[in-house]
Amino acid sequence: MLLHPAVPLFTTALVIPLLRGKVRTAAVVLGVCLSLIATAALKPGLLWSVNIASMHLTPLKVDELSWLFGIIFALVALLGTIYSMHTHSATEHAAAVTYAGSALGLTFAGDWITAFAFWELMALASLAIIWSGGQPGSRTAGFRYLFVHALGGSLFFAGITIHLSSGGGLAIAPLTSATTSQWAYGLILTAVLINAAVPPLHAWLTDAYPEASVSGMVFLSAFTTKGAVYLLIRVFPGSELLVLAGVAMALYGVIYAVLENDIRRLLAYHIISQVGYMVAAVGIGTNLALNGAAAHAFCHILYKALLLMGAGAVIASTGQRRLTELGGLAKFMPLVVILYTVGAFSISGVPLFNGFISKSMVLSAAEIDGRGAIALLLTLASIGTFLHTGLKLPYFTFFTPKHHISVKKLPVNMLLAMFITAGLCLFLGLYPEWLYTHLPMQPVLYEPYTMNHVVSTLQLLVGTTVGFWLLRSKVGGAPTYSLDVDVLYRKPTAFLMNSFVTSTKEMGRLNQQAATYILQKLNGLAGVGPTSVPAYLERNLQPLNIIALLVLLLLVVLSLL
Repeated sequence: MLLHPAVPLFTTALVIPLLRGKVRTAAVVLGVCLSLIATAALKPGLLWSVNIASMHLTPLKVDELSWLFGIIFALVALLGTIYSMHTHSATEHAAAVTYAGSALGLTFAGDWITAFAFWELMALASLAIIWSGGQPGSRTAGFRYLFVHALGGSLFFAGITIHLSSGGGLAIAPLTSATTSQWAYGLILTAVLINAAVPPLHAWLTDAYPEASVSGMVFLSAFTTKGAVYLLIRVFPGSELLVLAGVAMALYGVIYAVLENDIRRLLAYHIISQVGYMVAAVGIGTNLALNGAAAHAFCHILYKALLLMGAGAVIASTGQRRLTELGGLAKFMPLVVILYTVGAFSISGVPLFNGFISKSMVLSAAEIDGRGAIALLLTLASIGTFLHTGLKLPYFTFFTPKHHISVKKLPVNMLLAMFITAGLCLFLGLYPEWLYTHLPMQPVLYEPYTMNHVVSTLQLLVGTTVGFWLLRSKVGGAPTYSLDVDVLYRKPTAFLMNSFVTSTKEMGRLNQQAATYILQKLNGLAGVGPTSVPAYLERNLQPLNIIALLVLLLLVVLSLL
């Protein structure tokens, strides 16, 4: 019987609250394994369709592109589950499998209505992961995350509505001036770019993701941005705007990684940078470029998961997440160092690792299409990636003189997940044919291991290594927090809230004075004395002010809605 890959995950999410301990862990592992098997069993051409309210919905549509994204989504769900087996939070487990199921639902959706439903569920599930992170800033970061994605969801819904009302088809297909209105095109594209974290619409990622738990961020890194990349490939191939947006992402993420001291925020900025390669490739729009975007998304999910697992292992062992508070961990965590290095070499595009076979495809697509400047800028971003993720982070975390910190033993499941993920990164780097045969645009007439590709890449990597070693004292982390464009809503929001609280406090003081004066007058008229106020009323003035404040706040919220 044909099974939608999201069904085992949603079923698991429902039963998780009813289970405890090892039984719950086993149920989660079983659910994600069934989802992976169900995804692998799907064949291109398979189709589910239902009629609801005179609409022909397609919750399952399989082609080469959706199968490729589906298999990597299901696979990283399994890897993340193994990594988080020691986690006791039922909320996080349920949110994680719901998040993965929503990503699979989006990937296999054949119509706009189904896609929107899973798009919104994905946002809610990821929000639950952030809120269950247990970090000091998880709650407030989650609210900011919710605000941004509520905006994105509203734009997405508005775009779909305009598209359908203007005669556009319900089936998901490339949008052009001939198939939809300009407004629908712009609104849907903007919504997708928000989820792709394209600057200046990106700050939600670096703000919220590091506030999740160490295992929660592994899940967060995989689905939202890559789900957006999937839709860009599906709906907006060849959009020239995406070329410039992708290059901006690649460079922007690298530049901010230079300034970052928090290891998880540093890696979060590199999510933005790496997604930039995919976005630029979608904008180029050739068969080689679209294959490069899909291949790089596949490889990125693996090596980024591995890097975040390594960073999470450091945080779980030491309780520290800032470069200025770390160092000398190599002799205490040698296996973590080795496995992290596999991820670092992968993201840097070192030959024999999976990042090389996908990143070189994107660069070659730009060069073949006559976009030498674009290829050059993406190459500069690649150098920056190696400088900070491949050299700066491991050097200052593992090899600088040890700070006086204690190191705890890691759970075996964390190391196991890292080992499997590192093995997959090496497998794809050594045998790229497996990935190439499953790319959407066939045949794939591309060979990554040419003498020119390998030699030029190694020259850049060696030169970057020498430069880093000579300037290593200048590129270390600083104990600062880098403000991004999120200052645009952080500062005004804080000012407005502070002003609101100050004004309401002053109003409360004036109300209390007025109430006291009125009660005194009433007492005077009653012959009790102008200065005497009933004690019970005096005691209840402050609670009454608080109630008034809450009512006022409720009215403000309702007016905004």
